[in-house]
Amino acid sequence: MNNPFFKNKGPLKFSDIIKILNLDIKKPDRDKEILDIKDLASATDADITFFHSKKYKDAAKKTKASFCLTTDNLKNDLPKSCIALIVKNVLVSTAKITSILYPDSVNDSFDQTVVLINDTNYKEKVDFGTNVLIGDNVSIGSNCKIGHNTILEKNVVIGDNCSIGSNNIIRNTYIKNNVRILDNCVIGKHGFGFFPIKNNNLRYPHIGIVLIEDNCEVGCGATIDRGSMSNTIIGKNTYLDNQIHIAHNVRIGENTIIAGQVGIAGSSIIGNNVKIGGQAGISGHLKIGNNVEIGGGSGVIRDIPDNTKVMGYPAKNIREFLRDNR
Repeated sequence: MNNPFFKNKGPLKFSDIIKILNLDIKKPDRDKEILDIKDLASATDADITFFHSKKYKDAAKKTKASFCLTTDNLKNDLPKSCIALIVKNVLVSTAKITSILYPDSVNDSFDQTVVLINDTNYKEKVDFGTNVLIGDNVSIGSNCKIGHNTILEKNVVIGDNCSIGSNNIIRNTYIKNNVRILDNCVIGKHGFGFFPIKNNNLRYPHIGIVLIEDNCEVGCGATIDRGSMSNTIIGKNTYLDNQIHIAHNVRIGENTIIAGQVGIAGSSIIGNNVKIGGQAGISGHLKIGNNVEIGGGSGVIRDIPDNTKVMGYPAKNIREFLRDNR
């Protein structure tokens, strides 16, 4: 489910990209059209992708993209079918191309399309409170409830038997069946992505969505950012406690329980049947295996393999932690 809500303004010619990035490239395929920008794994031969870290070299070797924004040190990990475009800053260059293809994804001002639910077709279909607002391209399933002062901004799909509490703001989000969103949550807004350039900060476009699978619960005051290039995903039967922050591109597996005030930085992957104690922090671009338990207050800065219990900062095997803190 890639970019279902953002309109692609492409295609771009390869020559356009060369000009945008100020590259000195003379190749016979300058008129080749590029339809989209995607991550390494999902890109096709009609797309451009990006490769900025050795951590993703396995995906880079398998990419089907025709072009890849990368560095001189990483270019040899790409297949021969993919032309490396050497740039000074891969992510900045990726942001520039994405901004042109998806100009509506850069900023998140308030949604001016919203109207009172009383003025929509849902007034007879949904059990709702006072001052509920609905934007364009919103779909709500059967037997749903929506609390007071909640705003479903544009591009929201809600399945059957869902309960959306009061004072929530939701956009660019796909919620499946039997999901409970408690009060005061912000879901599907732009993530925290920018690059300092001289005296300005270049915002990174976020063209992904938030996908919340069946039978999940999201506690009060949670913030779940939509994905930048891929999607932010909450797996089936996963429960999030109050005041949790899930950053862009995070993927959380099934049957996972996360206690209050946990923060998970961008692009980290959490496995199935994981338990995370309160106030733990997980750094970005990490992989947390299945059946992992992370103690409260821990700081996770490295990958954690399956079936492991960790605690402390930096988080270590719980036996080591207890031995070192006798």
